[in-house]
Formats: sequence, structure tokens, C-alpha cells
Amino acid sequence: MARIIKFEKNDCAPCAQVSAYLDSKGISYETINPFDEPELAVKFKVRTVPTVIVLDGEEVKHRVIGFKPQELEEAVAQ
Repeated sequence: MARIIKFEKNDCAPCAQVSAYLDSKGISYETINPFDEPELAVKFKVRTVPTVIVLDGEEVKHRVIGFKPQELEEAVAQ
């Protein structure tokens, strides 16, 4: 099963939209604030929020930057 990580910050409207979308689909994900955990942001090359990363083991399978429902649907469907 894929691991989904969402990088976000608290006052980010698009971040809230991504959360609402994933929640409405019943998709489990881990939320990380890149400012609180900069080492993870560097590891996954996160430069903006929201960024959703779908991992298979340690391999990045998909990356969605911003609130893009169609891309999110494709990324989490696999």
C-alpha cells in the first residue's frame, strides 16, 4: 500500500482544499509542515505547499503541487 505525505502550512487555503479533497475520498495521509521538519522537505525536494507525495517504499511514485483534483485522483488511485 502506498504512503501519502502532504506537505502544508496552517494558513494555506489550497492546503485546506487538498485536505478536504483527500478526506472526502477517505484517503489516509500524513501531514507535515516543511517549516517544522525542514530535513524532510529537503529529502523530498519540497519547495512549495501544498505538495502531495505518493511513495512506494522509499520511491516517489507521484508528486502533485497545488490543489489539482484530477492529478490527485490519478496519483492516489494507483
